[in-house]
Amino acid sequence: MSNELTEHKDSELVSAISRQGIDEMLKPLIREIHLFDSYVAGTTHLEDQTVLEEIKVDDKLSLIREDNKFDSNAIIIKTESQKKLGYVPEKDNIIFARLMDAGKMLAAKIKDIEKKGSFTKIAIGIYLVDF
Repeated sequence: MSNELTEHKDSELVSAISRQGIDEMLKPLIREIHLFDSYVAGTTHLEDQTVLEEIKVDDKLSLIREDNKFDSNAIIIKTESQKKLGYVPEKDNIIFARLMDAGKMLAAKIKDIEKKGSFTKIAIGIYLVDF
């Protein structure tokens, strides 16, 4: 019996990764765990209000920590096309900011859109993306 390490370039795993790419192989392993329901804050202050006409229920949203002088736990919400939609409300963001600062990936999804005159209320679900 040999104690030498050998390289197996043609292993099934290496072949599968080469064919599909690692991201495609991991997709079935990704789970989104619902954490909380909230809403998008700050929609009336958007520079580009056209984003409110482009969104729809079930759209996926990205959550990104923001260096913000008014709120040290600020989390910006962006659409799939990377347009700013608003923020996670300050009253809800402390736990999510801590999770994100610890390296956890969070995402959101639009659950409901309600127009009230010139105001648009956007209900969202916030999810932990788990591998």
